Amino acid sequence: MKFAYRFSGLLGTVYRRGNLSFTRDGSSLISPVGNRISVFDLKNNKCETFPLATRLNIVCVGLSPDGSLAILIDEEGAALLVSLIGKCVIHHFYFHKPVHSVSFSPDGKKFVITKDNVALMYHAPGKKREFNAFVLDKTYYGPYDETTCIDWTDDSKCFAVGSKDMSTWVFGAERWANLIYYSLGGHKDVIVACFFEENSLDLYTISQDAALCVWQCDTELDGLKSMPPKKAAREKDAAGDDEEFLEEPKGEEIHGKANPSEQETREKVKYSRVAKYFFNKEGDFNNLTCAAYHKKTHLLVTGFASGIFHLHELPDFNLIHSLSISDQRIASVSINCTGDWIAFGCSGLGQLLVWEWQSESYVLKQQGHFNSMVSLAYSPDGQYIATGGEDGKVKVWNTSSSFCFVTFTEHASGVTAVTFTSNGYVILSASLDGTVRAFDLHRYRNFRTFTSPRPSQFSCLAVDSSGEIVSAGSQDSFEIFIWSMQSGRLLDVLSGHEGPISSLSFNPMKCVLASASWDKTVKIWDMLESWRTKETFIFNSDVLVVAFRPDGKELAVAALNGQITFWDHESAVQTGSIEGRHDLQMGRKELDKITAKQSAKGKSFTTLCYSADGQSILAGGLSKFVCIYNVKEQILMKKFEISCNFSLDAMEEYLDRRKMTEFGSMALIDGGAGDEDGVAIPLPGVKRGDMSYRHFKPEIRVTCLRFSPTGRSWAATTTEGLLIYSLDSGLIFDPFELDIDVTPSNIRKTLHQKEYTKAIVMAFKLNEKKLIQEVIEAVPSDEVDVVCSSLPDLYVEKVLEFLASAFEISCHLEFYLIWAHKLLMLHGQKLKTRSVKLLPVIQFLQKSIQRHFEDVSKLCEWNIYNIKYALAISQQRGMKRLAEEPSEDEENLDSDSDYLMQEVHKDNSSS
Repeated sequence: MKFAYRFSGLLGTVYRRGNLSFTRDGSSLISPVGNRISVFDLKNNKCETFPLATRLNIVCVGLSPDGSLAILIDEEGAALLVSLIGKCVIHHFYFHKPVHSVSFSPDGKKFVITKDNVALMYHAPGKKREFNAFVLDKTYYGPYDETTCIDWTDDSKCFAVGSKDMSTWVFGAERWANLIYYSLGGHKDVIVACFFEENSLDLYTISQDAALCVWQCDTELDGLKSMPPKKAAREKDAAGDDEEFLEEPKGEEIHGKANPSEQETREKVKYSRVAKYFFNKEGDFNNLTCAAYHKKTHLLVTGFASGIFHLHELPDFNLIHSLSISDQRIASVSINCTGDWIAFGCSGLGQLLVWEWQSESYVLKQQGHFNSMVSLAYSPDGQYIATGGEDGKVKVWNTSSSFCFVTFTEHASGVTAVTFTSNGYVILSASLDGTVRAFDLHRYRNFRTFTSPRPSQFSCLAVDSSGEIVSAGSQDSFEIFIWSMQSGRLLDVLSGHEGPISSLSFNPMKCVLASASWDKTVKIWDMLESWRTKETFIFNSDVLVVAFRPDGKELAVAALNGQITFWDHESAVQTGSIEGRHDLQMGRKELDKITAKQSAKGKSFTTLCYSADGQSILAGGLSKFVCIYNVKEQILMKKFEISCNFSLDAMEEYLDRRKMTEFGSMALIDGGAGDEDGVAIPLPGVKRGDMSYRHFKPEIRVTCLRFSPTGRSWAATTTEGLLIYSLDSGLIFDPFELDIDVTPSNIRKTLHQKEYTKAIVMAFKLNEKKLIQEVIEAVPSDEVDVVCSSLPDLYVEKVLEFLASAFEISCHLEFYLIWAHKLLMLHGQKLKTRSVKLLPVIQFLQKSIQRHFEDVSKLCEWNIYNIKYALAISQQRGMKRLAEEPSEDEENLDSDSDYLMQEVHKDNSSS
C-alpha cells in the first residue's frame, strides 16, 4: 500500500477572518480559512484550498493587479508571498508588528502595508529581478493612532490611509511639488474605509459610527506637479547621508503634520468637505464594520454589526438596496470587477455569501459547522461525505466540488455519530437529544426518527451491511438499542455493560455487533442467536473505540492506556497490539501546569479506521498527529501533521520562554480580570474551554477519521475543519517489475508494430500515467475485445484502476466505457475470487462512472424533452385553427410552451 497521501482539501470551513478578495476576472473568490486560503470558482462551482499555510491565522490578503501573486499576512505580521498560478510560497518576510491592511497599486509596481500608526510602501515583487522580494521604498508618518485601511488612485500617483484617530491622510506615492501629505478630519469615530473616486483625487471617508464624508479636491490627477530636480536631489542627498551608516537602506521617510503652517500649504492641493451623510436612522445605534466601493458603477456596499448591508449610489447617496443576511456582524465585504457580485464574510458563524444584487439572488451560500465537527462518514462510492457537529447539524459535502449541498437541522442537540447505509442514499445520525434520525438523499427529508422508551443520550451508532438494522449506544443508561429501518420499531434493548457505551461496529460480512464500553470490556453480540452475548473481551482500561476490518475477520480496539489491540473475534484470540501513546506526541496547553511529556501519559487514541484494503489502520486523538500503522508488522508507517496553526492551543511541546514571567505563563494572568486569582484552570474533560474569556484558543484535536472506500483518500474532522488527504500519483516515479528494455521509445515502437497487449504491459511496468494514456487511446475500439482477453490477470486490476482515474479527466467517455465493460465481462469470474482486495478499485470505478451518468442523464432527458417539444410545434405549424374559445387544458399547454420557449431562448443566449 502507498502512503504518499498529501493534503488536498479543507471542507467545512469557508471563512474565518480577514478580508475577502475577488480575482482579476471576477469569477473566483479568495477567502482566508484559518491559516490557509481557499479559492471558490463561482463559474465552475468548485472550491480548492491551497497546500500552503502560515504559522498563525491570516488577517489580511493582498492580490496583485495581474492576479498572479498574493501577499498573506498573519496575526503577528509574518508574511508569505504566494504564487496563485503555481500554488506555492515564493518568499517569507516578517513585518515585526501586526499588520492591519495591505494593498497593491493599480499599476502593480508598489504595495502599501499599514501597521501601528505608520504606512510602509514597498517595491512590488516580480517587476524587477531582485534578490530580496520586499524592498522598502518610503515610510509615511502622520496619524497618531493605528492605521486601518488603504485605497489608491487609479493612476497609482497617490494613496489614502484611514486611522483610528478619526483622521484620513492622503499621501503622494512620489514627492509631488503640490502634494506630499494632506490630513482630513470631519469624523467622530474610527475610520473604517476610504475610497477615491474614479480618475480623481475626490475622496469618500466612512467611519464606524456610520457617517460618510464626501471630500472634493481642487486639483485633478493631471495637475500633480513633479518636484523640481534641484530640490529633489538635495532631499535625496540628505537621506543618503543617514543611510551610509546603516546596513540596509531604510527608504525615504515622510513626516506629515496635522496642522501645517501657511507657508507649507501655499500652492498646494486643497480639499473641502462637500457633504456628510448618515446611514443610521435616529436612535438606531448600529456600528458599521466594513465597506467596499466599485468605482465604475459608483456603488457603495456597507456591512453592519447587526448583519444588515446597504447598497448606495454615490455621490448622491441614493439607497438602492438594504437587506439582513445574517444575525452576526459582517466582517468583510468585497465587490468583483464587473460590479455584479458582492461577497460577504461573517466570522462569528463562519458564513460566506456571494450575492448578485441586480437579480437579488445568491450565487454562493456556504456555512461550516458553528461548533466543532464531531463525526464523519463516506458514502459507499466515496462521492459524498456526511459530517455531524456539536451545533446539531448534519451536513453533506461533495468531494469533487468541496461544497455542502444539503444541511439537516432536525436535531435539537449535538450530533455524536453519522453513517451511510450500504445503498448510499440514506444517512443516519445519533444525537444527545435522545433520537436517531434517518435522512433521505433523494428527497432531502427526515423520514424516520428512532427513539428509546426512556429518554437517553446516544453516543455512538452503527448500521448493518444490509441497512435494515440500526443500533445506537446510550451514554447514561449503559444500554444498546436495536431498531428496524423498515418499520422504525424498537426490536431489542441489549443490557450487560456497566458503563457508558463508547463505540459500536457491525461486522461487514455477518450480522455480528461489537460494542465497547468504559467498563473495560468489548462484547460481541450475534443477531442470529437472538442478540446473545457471544464473547466478552476484558481489558485493563476503559475501551474508547472499536472497528472491524473490511473483510470482517479482525477487530481493532483502542483503550484509554494508549494501546491498540487486534483480535480474532471468532476464536477470541488476541493477534497483536500496538503501543501508540508515544506516537501521539501531545502538545502543552497554555494553561497547563504540567509538561507535555507528563500530560501525554493520560492520553490515548479516540478514533480508529481501517484502510480500504485492510492492511493498515489509521489512528488519531487529542493531538495534531494522525498515525498510519501496518497491522501485520505492527509498526508505524507514517505520521501526518494535520496542522501547523499556532493560533490553536496545544500545538507547542514546550511553552514559549518569551511568554514566561517570574509569576508563570502570561496566559495565566488575565489582564482584564481585576481579581488576584488570575485565570481559572479549566476542569478536566472540558472540550471547548471557557467561552467567556477574552482570549479563547480552541484546542487542536482529531475527533474522527475515515478512509474513502476507493482507497485513494482519507478524511479527518479536526478543530480546523474537515481535512482531506489523497494520493498524489502525478509527481512520483513508481515503476512496477521494471526491465532494462522498458523505455518510452521501445513502448512506442511496440505500439507502432500494433502489438497492443505487449505495449500496455510495458507501459504499466514503467507506470508513467501520460504514457499509459497514450498507449490505451492508441488501441482501435474494434480491437479492445481481443486486447482485453489476452491481458495477464495481474494487469487487469491495474488497467481498471487507470480507467477509474481517467474517467475523472478524460473526454473519451464511450471509449473508456467499452474498455471497462470488456474487462469486467471477460475477467469478472476471476476478479470475483479476489473481491475483497479489489473492492477499493471497483468502488473507485463505480464512483467515476456514476458521476458521469448523473451529468449525462440530466442532459439527455432535457434534450429529449426539447426535441419532442420542437416536433410538436412543427406539426402544429401548417394547421389552421378555428376561432373558438380554447379549453382550459389548451390554455395550460400554451402557457407551458411559452415558458419553455423563454427558457430555450435564455439557454441559447447564455451559451
